[in-house]
Amino acid sequence: MEGTDDDQPQRARRRWPATVLFLLVVAVTALAFRQGLITPRFNPLPDLNLSEPNPWFIDWRLAAIKNSPEVCARTLQSPHIEAREIPDGPIKDGCGWTNSVRLVSAGGVRASFDKLTCESAVALALWLEHDVQPAAQRLLGQRVVAIRSFGSYACRNIVGNPLWKHFRSQHATANAADIAGFVLANGRQISVERQWHGDGPETKFLHAVHDGACRYFRAVIGPDYNAAHHNHFHLDRGPYPVCR
Repeated sequence: MEGTDDDQPQRARRRWPATVLFLLVVAVTALAFRQGLITPRFNPLPDLNLSEPNPWFIDWRLAAIKNSPEVCARTLQSPHIEAREIPDGPIKDGCGWTNSVRLVSAGGVRASFDKLTCESAVALALWLEHDVQPAAQRLLGQRVVAIRSFGSYACRNIVGNPLWKHFRSQHATANAADIAGFVLANGRQISVERQWHGDGPETKFLHAVHDGACRYFRAVIGPDYNAAHHNHFHLDRGPYPVCR
């Protein structure tokens, strides 16, 4: 016996809770992946291979490193990155570090950071090897051999934005790196402060690598964001996305 037209609204009402529950499960699972809460045992995504450009599901695969020293150790592969895992500095008052490394070089670039989360170090290695180096060759005719940095770990709040000044910076957990410039193979220096504005190849290079960093980092902040970043790029793997 065929159902009547009156049965259709009832069937739709019965399906509605199941649909809402399904969408909720999908959203919670996606959030868990994004926050690196899925243990390696249950994570179907493969470890990152630093030699491969444009890896798929890059954000989630980087997030998988966040809380897993095992995935970190498997990902730190020479010659793409030279880094050593360091003991945790337990979080106190919003400051400290976990699953972090001492970074020496990445993507063939001297990149010295005393404390940097493994997640951010791997993101930096991918960016330097697959975005910075090709852009330098294409626009400047030289490879990058070193970066000039303003550091990574600092127990402090966010600066430059009064709305966020009472919140800890990603620097407070060693999850951010500040890049002031680049050194080319011939010794030439490219400065964010001096060369961000203009129309020459140095300016085009800086804008290209800034935009490229947004593929690997969730927050990429440069001179166009606010005065506090007039002389460097701030790169972090925190929860809030911004590319400016």
